[in-house]
Amino acid sequence: MNRTGKMMVLSSMTVALVVSGSVSAGAVGAGAVPAASVHGVPDTARGRLVSVVHLRTLSARQVAAELRGDEDGAWDAGAVRYGVDTYRVVYRTADPKGRPTTASGLLAFPRSGERRLRTVSFTHGTELFKGDVASVSSEVWSQAPALTYASAGFAVVLPDYLGLGLGPGRQQWMDVPSETTVALDLLRAADSYAPTIGRQLGRDVLITGFSQGASAALGLARALQEGADPRFRAAALAPISGAYAFRDVALPALLEGRADPKDGVIYTALAFVDFNRLHHVYDNPGEVFRAPYSRTIEGLLDGTHTGQEVMARTPDTIDGLLTRHGRALLAHPTGGLATALRITDGVCTGWTPQAPVRLYYAENDEQAVNGNSEHCQALFRARGVEAPLVDLGSPDYGGSRHLGSQRAGTAAVVRWFASLR
Repeated sequence: MNRTGKMMVLSSMTVALVVSGSVSAGAVGAGAVPAASVHGVPDTARGRLVSVVHLRTLSARQVAAELRGDEDGAWDAGAVRYGVDTYRVVYRTADPKGRPTTASGLLAFPRSGERRLRTVSFTHGTELFKGDVASVSSEVWSQAPALTYASAGFAVVLPDYLGLGLGPGRQQWMDVPSETTVALDLLRAADSYAPTIGRQLGRDVLITGFSQGASAALGLARALQEGADPRFRAAALAPISGAYAFRDVALPALLEGRADPKDGVIYTALAFVDFNRLHHVYDNPGEVFRAPYSRTIEGLLDGTHTGQEVMARTPDTIDGLLTRHGRALLAHPTGGLATALRITDGVCTGWTPQAPVRLYYAENDEQAVNGNSEHCQALFRARGVEAPLVDLGSPDYGGSRHLGSQRAGTAAVVRWFASLR
């Protein structure tokens, strides 16, 4: 989970757009390049651009200063070689039921002389507020992965996921299939846009992600390996601090008090509310949530409330959040919850990665307990794949080991990616 207690600063126009989910090319800023409107988008239209807005041009010195100047924890600027251009894009994709929709994301390109670029796909951790993602947030936390990889010479794509950024509707938390779809479609959008600025994406995609995005990274790697789009090939996979085993590791750790209880409340609420929309976990919130949260929790998680608001308006423990039935369901998932968890926990099962894999983690992570990475490694090893565990030590970001692992992991992963040829 990301900085649930921190608020970001946005202009009033951007906030209005984020909350409403508007995707008007004229509204998102000067320089937007609109495409035709969406009407019954076929598969061949997925990834087509709706709008592009150039956001920033930074020199290498400015990139390094921004990374090092984060008040919650300085980012490693050792890989910075080039300046960076960033762009917000809105593109066509599909929702979990295959219906046409749009999503937003961030593209970043190095200001280098290279025309053909290797691409990094980064998928982010859990965000509660629509405005806390890279395409619309100005915070270093959301920008740092793009700046780090692009300034090292890579083209970078960062999808916002459905319902976040300028995407309409509500997000689908931990729905790996839809996260895979938006990540792949942003690659397609970036591939079509790059030639307009004199660049070209190579076939190889270096895939990484943090926390929730670690599972999304695994989903994208598997899709590319299985031929989802022959233009792209998964060249390396480096997920950071993922929750790869909800049923066997993450939920038991929460119930046994081995994970941070307040963060566990937020994750539990997201799981019940968001999984319910796709897999029917409950008929009414009162079955699983105690009053007064049964009346407020679904609205609180609609993407228009900041992490600070959500933290303030939820209890400190899952026993304060859940009914007896809700807690029992968490301990022994059945029905729609069990179905959702089979999908979420399937990211390390049923396939054999052909690209090199490294699994990054921080010691004693208070949110994604280390057993998650060990579980994924064991599943890959059973299929003959060595996926080394990379210990990031005990990094800190704003008082969180989990968040610190993104900061430390980004520095470690960019060095590994740069070493691959």
